[in-house]
Amino acid sequence: MDQEDRIALFLDYENLALGARDHRGGAAFDFRPIADALAERGRVVVRRAYADWSYFDEDRRMLTRSHVELIEIPQRMGASRKNAADIKMAVDAIELAFERDYISTFVICSGDSDFTPLVHKLRELNKRVIGVGVEGSTSALLPPACDEFLYYDRLEGVDIPPTRSRRGRPARQTGPDQRQPEPEQQREQEQEAEAEGRSVGEEPGRDVDALAVQVAQTVAGLQGSASGEVTASRLKRTLLRKDPTFSESDYGFRTFGELLRHLAEQHVIDLAEGPAKGDPEVSLPEHGDREVAFGLLRGVVGDLGSAGNPVALSGLKNQLRRARPDFSEKKLGYRSFLQFCKAAATSGAVDLRWSPEADDYLLTAQG
Repeated sequence: MDQEDRIALFLDYENLALGARDHRGGAAFDFRPIADALAERGRVVVRRAYADWSYFDEDRRMLTRSHVELIEIPQRMGASRKNAADIKMAVDAIELAFERDYISTFVICSGDSDFTPLVHKLRELNKRVIGVGVEGSTSALLPPACDEFLYYDRLEGVDIPPTRSRRGRPARQTGPDQRQPEPEQQREQEQEAEAEGRSVGEEPGRDVDALAVQVAQTVAGLQGSASGEVTASRLKRTLLRKDPTFSESDYGFRTFGELLRHLAEQHVIDLAEGPAKGDPEVSLPEHGDREVAFGLLRGVVGDLGSAGNPVALSGLKNQLRRARPDFSEKKLGYRSFLQFCKAAATSGAVDLRWSPEADDYLLTAQG
């Protein structure tokens, strides 16, 4: 029991209940899927829900059966009931963080961005924070602030309304404080979208190919920036730090280990026995696809630059895709096509140099 995380659960109940009703076709909020998800993450020692319970009479019975302490926030004349509940919940969470050192994880069940400062303060106090919110009513500011964020709609046991299609995270609305991409960044996005075969502005779906890119890039970053082996548990924690909404179940896998085995079969990663049972070491293939990709680059550069003429980097990736439509440097762990070309130059497949006259990198096939 000493190794278990102690969890304190705080529910901004009005936000959850109204979010479920408004964005899930009028479906009633069910606490059980949240309780089951948290049971897999540790021992819940505090359960509190905040609301004016005169508005949620039926829900009181459901929560009481689940041993949730109901904190009454009555509506007062001339006062904001919502703000009163938020403040009371934040004060209680901070008080508990100081008084109960054994509590290691706080779960904030709300999609309201007003709780972002609370999340920051709890993490500053060395507490792990998990957020839970209804997908359609969760602010874009809250999930990135958490260590992990669970969308209620995606939890096991929550029925998906037949009128909705389940895709990735909700599209963020562009507000006055959100900058538009710079022209150069916009061109890069357009080129990337064209290379991936989708229209500009269309968000990539949660498919395994996109996941393979994300995993390969993360493993490459961990191998290059830190000492020691990259274990599966460490990789999972890093993926959650990059995207707190990440969950292997969104891609059709029951466990993270099952996901890693699938990627290993696709030669995206290599798995080896790790320091602990059930926690394998993860690495990128040293040869295989990478050497094949370097050979492809050398061949394309050689064909385009007949008689030893250099080939400009601009537009070269599209030429590689014409020769091999499934080419992606990101699946090999490289963050950009230039980084991939530099690695190919280091291996001796091509020569790469910067040309001030051409204002571009020039490549020449070697060997």
